[in-house]
Amino acid sequence: MLSRTAMPWFSAPDYWLAREILERLLGAIYLFAFATVIHQFRPLLGENGLLPVPEFLRSTRFRDAPTLFRLHYSDRLAVAFGWLGGILAAAVVLGLPQLAPTPVTMLTWVVLWVLYLSVVNVGQRWYSFGWESLLLEAGFLAIFLGDDRTPPPFLILILFRWLAFRVEFGAGLIKLRGDPCWRDLTCLDYHHETQPMPNPLSWYFHHLPRPLHRVEVLGNFFAQLVAPFGLFLPQPIAGLSALVMIGTQGYLVVSGNYAWLNWITIVAALAGIPDDFYRVFVGFSLPLLTDPAPWFVGVVLLLTALVVVLSWWPVANMISPGQVMNQSFNQLHLVNTYGAFGSVTRVRYEVIVEGTAEELPRPGDWREYEFIGKPGDPARRPPQIAPYHLRLDWLMWFAALSPAYAREWFMPLLQKLLEGDPAIRALIRRDPFATGEPPRYIRALYYRYRYTTWQERRATGHWWYREPVGDYLPTVTLAPRGEAREAELDPDLPASTRRGAD
Repeated sequence: MLSRTAMPWFSAPDYWLAREILERLLGAIYLFAFATVIHQFRPLLGENGLLPVPEFLRSTRFRDAPTLFRLHYSDRLAVAFGWLGGILAAAVVLGLPQLAPTPVTMLTWVVLWVLYLSVVNVGQRWYSFGWESLLLEAGFLAIFLGDDRTPPPFLILILFRWLAFRVEFGAGLIKLRGDPCWRDLTCLDYHHETQPMPNPLSWYFHHLPRPLHRVEVLGNFFAQLVAPFGLFLPQPIAGLSALVMIGTQGYLVVSGNYAWLNWITIVAALAGIPDDFYRVFVGFSLPLLTDPAPWFVGVVLLLTALVVVLSWWPVANMISPGQVMNQSFNQLHLVNTYGAFGSVTRVRYEVIVEGTAEELPRPGDWREYEFIGKPGDPARRPPQIAPYHLRLDWLMWFAALSPAYAREWFMPLLQKLLEGDPAIRALIRRDPFATGEPPRYIRALYYRYRYTTWQERRATGHWWYREPVGDYLPTVTLAPRGEAREAELDPDLPASTRRGAD
């Protein structure tokens, strides 16, 4: 049995419950991540997907994108990866691997990490979000948390805190250096309305009094630029700092859909909360704990040294006036730099896709495709999606910001819709042609969106007001060879200068 003074420099029995909560919550996030693999990987990245993995593998080297798919790729194998990862993640949520000896617990996290790394490194544009690296880094650290019968290694808890520090402090710095609306405290006058994917409460947050928006920004700066330093101070300061960060991340959870970005940050911050904080609300006692094996101590020390070395790159990035957001400095996505919303969009634009089956369509013949999460029908309340990640919907937001984000995949998307591809249809909330023939023509229009006012909401029941801006893409149809002809994606070009379709 482990006494409370055994290996005090290494073991942290006072964080046993903290580790339990951290691991199970991280397992739940992995469960959502692998669910997206099961349901979205094939239409987006499969052999007949929008950005096929086999083509990507042929054009890249192993050292540029290490992945198990180098050995063999098939859509069935990709889905099998999703199911295996989901089963293992569910087992972690239930606490099953943690009951096994340390090597089994470690192996479970290793498999989770390798599977998801294999997916991310072939994910191309669909997996280019900062929270992919964040999940991989957290999952890699979790390998070294130990099993339920050993005390948590204090060094690993510190590394989780260092992860939380980089997420928050990097985000705070990029805001100070970025959009001036952060410095004049006005960014949240816009952000709740223009964020990538609003949730059911975002409309209400947008309509908070403007002085409260100033308080939101100030609170954000405190949580991102001040509280992270407290993570490395003695208790109870470290725990209180972690609670501040968790509270602000919870605020973001209820005000928008950010996939699992906020939840992973909460997981990392949990490493700063000792079990005594939980005892204020729930009484519990520690199980019998044993000293960690010498080999495990050695592995943890080696990992700590590795993280110290790899931390040079994110630290250099954070102190640089040319700081970048969400950068991985190695293909294993270890010890990354983070940050979000260095600039805030003032006006919301949406790309609306419409189709028609008519050979000579008139204005009333066009029917709109409705996506699952992104704004479309002004009367539809924004849904709650997070922590699930709708990859197509997120990229549609980026496509509206700049056509450059859509050049690789937007025309293939329209071609799949023209073909009535069932896999792509499964990513759409409402396909107006689902019960009949696919459309003859498809077009993409550019709309400006804004939230309705309180008065407009009462009068119309609508959450959004929208007005057309112009064409995002001219009308396209299937060419004789079965492909949609490429067209200009720049909405600023006059319609007469854009290429049409066959």
